[in-house]
Parts: sequence; C-alpha cells; structure tokens
Amino acid sequence: MISIRKIIIYSSSVISCFMFQNYSFLQEELLGENELYRPKIHFTPKNHWMNDPNGMFYLNGTYHLYYQYYPDGNVWGPMHWGHATSEDLISWKEHAIALYPDELGYIFSGSAVVDYHNTSGFGDGTNVPIIAIFTHHDPEGEQKGQINFQTQSIAYSLDEGFTWTKYEGNPVVPNPGIKDFRDPKVVWDTERSHWLMILSTYAETLFYSSKNLKEWNYVSSFGKDFGAHGGVWECPDFFRLTIKSTGETKWVLLQSINPGAPNGGSGTQYFVGDFDGNQFTIDKRFQKQLQSEGAIWVDYGRDNYAGVTWSNIPENDGRRITIAWMSNWDYAREVPTEQWRGSMTIPRELSLTIDDQGDYVLTSIPVEELNSSCEMVEEVTEVANVTQYDISKDKFEATLFFEIELSDLKEDSYVFSWSNNTGDVLKFGLDNKRHAFFVDKTNSGTKDFSKSFYNIVSKHDVKRRHQNIKLTILIDKTSVEIFANDGELVFTEIFFPSAPMTKLAVASKTQFTIHNLKTYKF
Repeated sequence: MISIRKIIIYSSSVISCFMFQNYSFLQEELLGENELYRPKIHFTPKNHWMNDPNGMFYLNGTYHLYYQYYPDGNVWGPMHWGHATSEDLISWKEHAIALYPDELGYIFSGSAVVDYHNTSGFGDGTNVPIIAIFTHHDPEGEQKGQINFQTQSIAYSLDEGFTWTKYEGNPVVPNPGIKDFRDPKVVWDTERSHWLMILSTYAETLFYSSKNLKEWNYVSSFGKDFGAHGGVWECPDFFRLTIKSTGETKWVLLQSINPGAPNGGSGTQYFVGDFDGNQFTIDKRFQKQLQSEGAIWVDYGRDNYAGVTWSNIPENDGRRITIAWMSNWDYAREVPTEQWRGSMTIPRELSLTIDDQGDYVLTSIPVEELNSSCEMVEEVTEVANVTQYDISKDKFEATLFFEIELSDLKEDSYVFSWSNNTGDVLKFGLDNKRHAFFVDKTNSGTKDFSKSFYNIVSKHDVKRRHQNIKLTILIDKTSVEIFANDGELVFTEIFFPSAPMTKLAVASKTQFTIHNLKTYKF
C-alpha cells in the first residue's frame, strides 16, 4: 500500500500543473470524447476524478465550491479537496488544490464556515477566518482492520479560502469507536450562540456542539428508527426553512445513503422536524409520511448524491442553495470519460412546502441565475389537441433548457423523447396508467461500460392520476434534470450518447394540450 508520505511527495510534484489554473468551462475548446461528453454549463474538473461537493461558502460576491478530488487519476484514489469559484453559480473557475493528504490520512468530505466573530481564535485582526471541517481518513489503519480510522479535523484560511493552514491540534473530534464516522457539516445555531456539527455514521446522525470550533461535545443522535437503511449514511446537512403558506419554521436534515436509493445505488433522503438545541425530533405529520413511504427522497433519479448547501448566503438573498455530485457509486468509476470523471448538478434552490395532500415536500428548482445565462428562442402560449409535438425544431444540439405545461391528460403515457440520428434515445415522462413518473435511458447510448447503468428504468409512483403537469427540464449533453410541478418531484440522470442529441418531441396516444412552452439556448 502507498504510504501517506509517498502520496504527499507525488502530489507535490504535480502541484505546479494546477497552481495557476483559472479558466472558464463555458469558453474552453474541447476535443474528442470531451467535446461529446463534457457538460457545457455544469461544473467538471479539467482533469481527473471528482465526487462529493465539500466546504461550500459564499463571501464577497463569490461562491466557493470544494470537492473530493484525486489529481493523479480518473478513478477514486487518495482524496484531496479541489477548489472552484463562481460569481453566478453557472460559470466556474478551477483553482489550486485546497487540502492535501497528510500524516493523519486522506481528506474526506466536510464543510466550511465564515467565523465572523473569530470564535476559533484563528483571525489576525484584519481578515475574517474561514474554517474548514473535514474527515481525516487513515488508510493504513483501515487496512489493519482498526475501527477508529476516521476522525474530524479543521483547517483555517485568512485569504477567503484560497490557501489553508491545518490546525496543529487535529483531530478535534477523535473517533469514539465507530467504523463509519465522517462528513461533518457545521452550522451556527443562532438561538443558542454556538456551533453545531452534524456527523454521519453507518446508520444514524450524531450531533455535537462547540463554542470555538476546536473543542466539541457530543449532544445526541438521530435516525436508527427512521428512513432508509440499506447502506452507509453519509454527507449530512441541517438547516431551517420557513413554509411560506403557513409561516411555520422547520428543521430539515439531509442524509445521503449508499447503497439504498429508490432506483438503486446512491441517493439522498430527508427528514422534517424540530430541534430544541439537543435533540432533533421528527414532525408528527412527516412521521406519518415515513410510515407510508418508508423514506422520502430529494431526487428520485439515479444521479444526485451527497448534495449539501452553501453557508453564509446573505440574509437579503435568503435562499437555501444546494449542489450535488451528478453520478452514482454503482457505476461512477466506469463511465466512459477518460480525461475527467465526475460532474456536479446545476445549483438548486430548496424550499419547504405543504402539498395538496397535506404532506411536507422539500422542493428543488434550478437557481434563477440559470435564466440569466441563456436566451429564449421560442415561446408558445398554447397548442391544443395534439398527440405529438416537436419541441426542438432543429434549433438545439446537445444542450437544451425548456419549460412546459401539459393539460387535458388522460389515463395514458406522455413521453418525451430526446434523440439523435444514430438511434440513441432518452425517454422520460408521466405514465398516468400506473401513476408513475419515469426516466428510461436503456437505449440512450453506449452500454458496454457497466451492466448496472442501463438495466434500470428509474420510476417513482405519484399519489394520483394527473390531469395536468408543469415541467422544467435542463438537458446538458450527458445529463437530464427534470423538475415537475415547481420541484415537488425531481429526477436527475446521466447518459452517454454516441453522437450529440438534437431532437426533442413529446407524444401520447390520446390528445393533450400544451401551454406556456418556453425554450432557451446557451
């Protein structure tokens, strides 16, 4: 096994390749498979492997995104924190690696906070300290069969997140004897004026508190009797949202799991409840939903994992913004990209609502900045009594953003087909016979890299037959993100066509009506 010391030496030999990277993915000329597969408006690293988003914060007009990164290959390896920034959440610039492995281990997932009051003591009186909180993963301890190979550590930055110094007293949270003990998300508890750390273990979420980000006290746990438990719990998040219709404020806990998602592999579930400073308690209404469904998911597609939210979004903005890794551990190491592997979802705004059945729903829609980065090319107010309609009309190649409403829906299937001239087709839509929404990528492109990629048609049962449906859909070369009824139902899926997709149509055996169709291009 490669020692940590050798990893550091090898990584340092290539750091110059990354130190001054500062480019826009929207402007880069791409060749070969990258021209076909690299997204146009989604973040990917220029080279090598990427997975979970980490350490996201906003400061002085800039969104910072860190991520699990292996700079020496295109499959998972010794984890670093990569770093990218954006001023609009759409166009990203990649920077030097932020955190490297060290004598305590690899740098696994975590979070970052802006320590305005210098509770940590790392401030210099001039610059506000940014504190990163992450998991140290000791590969040698894991190989030896030790149980305590994951601990929590911190680092600080005095230049707004571009360079980091690790705390000499690491780890700040030693392992208490738990094999899976990782992915700390830290938030400021305004009511009690201290920091909260939310940490994932194999089957539950742990809560810790601290006044200074260095010394942490265990508070409570949650989750053994709730939600999905088909795999390891990972990458939590914890935040408050106010329901606009009632003015009621609830705490939301995000908890990713792998495997155990509704359509296989990786996924993220959520819980709605209350927090008294010590214990997170499921809301009684949400508990009934769990009893009925078993688990409630952020996204029912196969390719939205480890999503967490930005810290320090200004109060006058007020949004809760998230981003996730757009892949699945079932096949992430095998997808047919060579120069790079891994991309992020489009950033999304989360809201908490109550649907017409009286259930809590965590809705998800693309951030409004997406509309500012594209131009409308067509607007159709109404097309009545059709069984098929061509949406693309030869105006698009590979990337397409549109909004559409369908009405007069019967007990039938309403299928969108995104295709090319080589026979590849991605299908998605509403099956009103079976009361289900679906994404079918079984014939959407190359199939030889992974049997688990194309052999599942992703589905989610809906509560009733729909007479109408509103959709916002973003397609970007190798991904589709579907937001139904203002984000009440979301599907994210990746695919790999043999040639750029150019044709999009919607069809059914019975007549339906189209309203408010708006198509955009980038």
